[in-house]
Amino acid sequence: MLHSSWEIIAVFFLNQRVTGRLSCICGICLSQGHLNISETAYRTNSSGGSSAHSWTSSTPQLKTTPALSHHSRTPRRDLNMTTSSSASASHAARAPVIVAVVEGRGLARGEIGMASINMKYPELVLSQFVDTGTYTKVITKLHNLTPMEILMPDTASVKGQGTKLYSLITETFPSVTFTAVLRRYFNEKKGLEFIQQLCVPEFTTVLMEVQTKYYCLASASALLKYFEFVQKSIYAPKSLKVTFSGSEQTAMIDAVSASNLELVVNHRNHRSEHTLFGVLNHTKTSGGERRLRSNILEPLLEVDTIKSRQDTIQELLQNEELFFSLKNAIAHFLDIDELLSALVQIPKQETIAVAEAKITQVIQLKHIVELVPSLKVMLQHSTTHLLTAYCKSLEDCRFNSILDHIKSLINDDTSYMKGSLTMRTQKCYAVRPNVSEFLDIARRAYTEVVDDIAGLVAQLGEKHNLPLRTSFSNARGFFIQMKLEGGALPGGKLPDEFIKVSKQKNNFSFTTLDLMKMNDHCEEALKDIFHMSYVVVSKLLNEVHEQIHCLYKLSDVVSMLDMLLSLANACTISNYVRPEFTDTLAIQQGRHPVLERISGQQPISNNSYISEGSNFVIITGPNMSGKSTFLKQVALVQIMAQIGCFVPAEYASVRIADQIFTRIGVDDDFETNSSTFMVEMKEVSYIIHNATNSSLIIIDELGRGTSPEEGIGICHSVCEFLINLKAFTLFATHFLELCQLQTLYPNVENQHMQVQHIRTGDGRAERVVYTYQLSRGHSEERNYGIRAAEMTNLPLDIIQEAKTVADKINQKLWAKHHSDPATLKQRADYRLATRLVQTARNSQLDRASLRHYLKGLKTQYLAEIQMIKENATELVEIEE
Repeated sequence: MLHSSWEIIAVFFLNQRVTGRLSCICGICLSQGHLNISETAYRTNSSGGSSAHSWTSSTPQLKTTPALSHHSRTPRRDLNMTTSSSASASHAARAPVIVAVVEGRGLARGEIGMASINMKYPELVLSQFVDTGTYTKVITKLHNLTPMEILMPDTASVKGQGTKLYSLITETFPSVTFTAVLRRYFNEKKGLEFIQQLCVPEFTTVLMEVQTKYYCLASASALLKYFEFVQKSIYAPKSLKVTFSGSEQTAMIDAVSASNLELVVNHRNHRSEHTLFGVLNHTKTSGGERRLRSNILEPLLEVDTIKSRQDTIQELLQNEELFFSLKNAIAHFLDIDELLSALVQIPKQETIAVAEAKITQVIQLKHIVELVPSLKVMLQHSTTHLLTAYCKSLEDCRFNSILDHIKSLINDDTSYMKGSLTMRTQKCYAVRPNVSEFLDIARRAYTEVVDDIAGLVAQLGEKHNLPLRTSFSNARGFFIQMKLEGGALPGGKLPDEFIKVSKQKNNFSFTTLDLMKMNDHCEEALKDIFHMSYVVVSKLLNEVHEQIHCLYKLSDVVSMLDMLLSLANACTISNYVRPEFTDTLAIQQGRHPVLERISGQQPISNNSYISEGSNFVIITGPNMSGKSTFLKQVALVQIMAQIGCFVPAEYASVRIADQIFTRIGVDDDFETNSSTFMVEMKEVSYIIHNATNSSLIIIDELGRGTSPEEGIGICHSVCEFLINLKAFTLFATHFLELCQLQTLYPNVENQHMQVQHIRTGDGRAERVVYTYQLSRGHSEERNYGIRAAEMTNLPLDIIQEAKTVADKINQKLWAKHHSDPATLKQRADYRLATRLVQTARNSQLDRASLRHYLKGLKTQYLAEIQMIKENATELVEIEE
């Protein structure tokens, strides 16, 4: 019976291969694919390891490329490119992103288009940059995407002398593979045609956004052609999600600022979770984790969207049953994006691996779709706009129809399970019986072989009186295992017929020649099963493609719910509050979110207040007093608020920032041969050229890399430039001379970190106690650098001489540190005016409360004017 079954199967497959019946994939013939291109030949240029690509009729020799081999099951061509560092390679394994970038020429120079695609996730993201700071925004976007490979036209690099953009990209990303592609493949007309052919109908509104953005369309054209070459597959028609990501839709955080704030990577240990992402990441799915990361690097600007997220988080915190039920449901979802990417790709070659992978994908799809009904039931009882919208989105999609299609051909008890043998069995019996007579015959043959293997192992156990059991792994197939607990082997060794023996402690693993032959029969039977199952599965996936937009919507809903649940979970661990959005940055008892997580207890909290009336704050204080921590704390709270998260404070009001800049102390950059001072100047120059009135600017210790006189001069000039902006600026410095800016500009405010001086028991020595508390006014501390030097082994006479010289210099610098009455009155007038404007914009007080508040402002203003007059009189008397 067994032999006759194999003969029938052999005849069946011979007929199939002759007639070419298996040449259709997912019901779509390869010859109908619009993206088919001929094989590619390469011309390798000697400059920088780049290669110019030309798609021609010749076929290059196949080689496995280490940087790409783990992204797909198909071999890769050797592209002769620069190799990535180990860190970059490990990241590429997690996020295999390819980006195409092209810059306009002639009058359009400076207009840049970008297209990116993650080979694991089926979404083509288009961007175009045309406004000021274009190069900076492109570099920032690339940092956020963390690409594995960057494509650019050969005219920008190989053939030409190298454009400014090319030089900037290759210098900034030295470990990323760079590929030069012939300019003619950056074709905006082809790009538009590709998007029209590939885009899921439900996302075609993107065509209205990009049809006049020629350079991002050109990038899409080159990227999609190159993707077909690298992946050895094409996207099925109407299966790809295409989105346009404009720079005006999210706040920009440049790569330096993201690094300074340790948003996603910790400086000391890149694997550490002591980052903002680590604090907020309680996601259960890969999609939710990716969405959280991208939101932290690119916070939202739209207040209504942020408030919708806040409403949802608040409902999740108030409704524990909804919170825990959703959290449990989301945890069962697989990576939908990765599954979608595999479903919509049409491989160019049909192999056993492709067939097996498609069967696995159908099983995963069935698992995911079966989770949707319970998710809809949970969302039906929600009250917030966002959760209600998600529920309606799932109800509008025909998931029941998709599930009916699947169940018409796939067994009801087929499910996604972990474990190599278990999953192998699921794939083998996935298709329902009686769908294909030959498939049923092949499965019976497979079952008989498996039963024979079990019988052989049982016989060997009885023959040699050993506790043998059958085991399985993908690498070895079926093999024999034996565990001896303190016992000895009969005769001191295993029988000679046991081969390929390995031992780990008391566990033995081995096989026999007969078992190896049976494994071969088993593999042959499985190949036949997978081939025939693949025919059935292909028809099924063709029907699923018609409803592919439903799976995209499900992916969005699951990843967004996962992120919101993660943010809500972070609120339950720490005491966070919901921030408001006004034209003022006001944080009461704010805390550093990462420091709070590291210490395991509530750190010292501080108040922050920045408004249009006092939008430039100078912070002074000794080393180690907490200035840098406070600056980062404000920026992190700002970012948390703009992604919709609650923040670590007792109360918070935030003004939306379109850009967040930081300039925090650095060391020399040996790679670019730049001194500390040069690095400082580059970063400050970047801020000055890109900051707007809506930006948040953090500057810490500027001008320390040069002489004190030059440092003070540069700081003073930079401060005056930023003071004239409406941007909110926090400027920490050791140059106390800058505190005099408060006497010149009404929108400048001095604040300092308090310290306490405590005498030792004998009264001879004094030590400094840091309170980490922020207070108004400039620091009264003098010579705290000398105090730090006293703690070292410097001789006392050197310390004393340093104090004497420093005192003389300070007396001269502070001799004229006072404001004239006219300036003080102007300052009082300015503050009153800005508070009145703020009240008119934001006040929600009733008439009686508003009247009382305005009277208070009047009383405060008159008292301030009276104090100015009294001080002026005293000053005149002293001078006389």
